[in-house]
This record gives sequence, C-alpha cells and structure tokens, in this order.
Amino acid sequence: MATGDLVVGMVFLSQTILGILGNFSLLCHCLLLHFTGCRARCTDLILRHLTIANSLVIITKGVPQTMAAFGLKYYSQDFRCILLFFVQRVARGVSMESTCLLSVFQAITISPQNSMWAVLKGKAPRYIVPSTTVCWILNILINTIFPLSVIGKWMDTNITRKTDYGYCSSVFYHKLLASLFAAWLSFSDVLALGLMLWASGSMVSILYRHKQRVQHIHTTSHSTRSSVESRATQSILVLVSTFVFFYALSSICQICLSFLNTSSRLVVNMSAFFTMCFPFLSPFVLMSYDSRVTRLSFAWRTKENSNILGHLGGSV
Repeated sequence: MATGDLVVGMVFLSQTILGILGNFSLLCHCLLLHFTGCRARCTDLILRHLTIANSLVIITKGVPQTMAAFGLKYYSQDFRCILLFFVQRVARGVSMESTCLLSVFQAITISPQNSMWAVLKGKAPRYIVPSTTVCWILNILINTIFPLSVIGKWMDTNITRKTDYGYCSSVFYHKLLASLFAAWLSFSDVLALGLMLWASGSMVSILYRHKQRVQHIHTTSHSTRSSVESRATQSILVLVSTFVFFYALSSICQICLSFLNTSSRLVVNMSAFFTMCFPFLSPFVLMSYDSRVTRLSFAWRTKENSNILGHLGGSV
C-alpha cells in the first residue's frame, strides 16, 4: 500500500470513528436531558433527526471510503451499490434540511413580540414533527433517480462517462442527462441554503437589536434567560456557518469532477473529506454551546457530594 493511500485511509478512519462517537454522544445527551426533566426546547426533536442523518452520512460515506483507501473491496453488486448511494444522498439531504429547520425555528423563537413572526411563536412547535417527516419523504422521492445513475465498480458496462469513487461509480450516458440530473438534485439544496442564510441573517439582526435594548437592564432572571437564548442561537449560527463552508468546498469538488473526463482520486477524496466534515463536527459544536450540559453536570456533582456527605454523616 502506498503511503498516500495509508494517510488518506487513516484520515477517513479518524473522521468515521470520531463522527460516530460524537453523534452518538449528542443523541444520548438529548435523551438524557429529556429523561432527567430538563426544560425541552422546540428544536430538540430536529436535533435528533439531524444526529441520525449525520450518522448515516458518516457510515455510508466514511466506511466505504476508508475501505477503498486501504485497498479493500466493498460492494461489487449493483443493488448494494445503489442502496449505499441512495441512503447516503437521502441522509445528506435530511442533514441539510434539518440544519435549515433549526435556523428557521430558532429565528422564530427569538423574534420579538412585535415582529411579523410573533404569531408563529406559539404554533411553531406543532409544525416540527410534520416538517421533519416531510424532510425524509421529500429526500426519498427526490433521490429515487439514483438507481438510474449508479453501477457497481467492477461491472463491465459500456458507458460514455463515469466517476469512480473507489467502491462504486456514478455514470452518465449523455451530457444533457447529466445536466438535468444535477439541476434536479440541486433545486432542494439551493432552496434550503437560501432559507438557512435568510434565517441566519435574521437571527444576527435580532440578537444585535436585543443587545442594544437590554444594555441598561440588570435583572438576574432577564439576563439568565437572555444568555440561554443567545447561546442556543449562537450554536445554530456556528452550525450553519460550518455547514455552508464545507458544503461550498464539497460543491466545488463536485463541479470539478463533473468537468473532468476521467476521475481524479485526489478530487474524489477531497470531496468525500469535505462532505464528512459537517456530520463529524456538528455534534461537538452543538454540545459545546448547550448550557444545559453545564447545569446537568453541576446537578450530578451536587447530588454526588450530598450522597457522600450523607454517607459520612451516617458513619459518624
């Protein structure tokens, strides 16, 4: 095995392991907060869907890319290859749209009472379950076109254009078909990105105006609530920024691949790396900004210290 392949394999392996651990920790964190009676946020359900989608992206992208980098054959049958690409695309779409939903619902949550979105504040939580369900259904329907464009890597098929990912290949028989395919898959991405950026801009504007209004207010309850809302909003803003940054880099790599007559292993690996960066980093971003983690840890430590003191007092 070449040194370069070994390095690439280790990078993908690290992303896969840390990404799975991070998303599993975030999912356990959300469930733990739910069962310990912490005040739930309307975005917690969206976070669970985001975590599941990110985990699927890491598994379906990271595992085969790692095995391909180490020279191990993965799927050699059409059906398995199609299923792999299908789940990967659906999960990636749900991840993007869940991030979009997070930003939109948070923008509605922190909007002032006199804004045009104030009427949606009380109704927004009722639309979370339908919205997340529609995300999955919509992406499943959109990506049904994948069976028409994916073949097994080791299948000898007479084609005019092929992008080799190391474990599977996507093929196009005509440039017009390739253009229609890209436009079909990009429509929902562009719409979600537009909503995401609009919601992020709204949140930045709301936070700025809110900070100006409360500069002279020093009540403890108000400042505590403001701090919690600000941290939650900041986490989503960082999350959206992370997503847009790595999505742009991944899209640039995909555009380069679409204009290359032959597959470039470097560009394919770079595209896979950037695609996995957001699912790998997002759980750590969300947990680092969640103030409920600190309060829960403090409560545990207090309870543990009380138990120890009680035990010592009983012994004396």
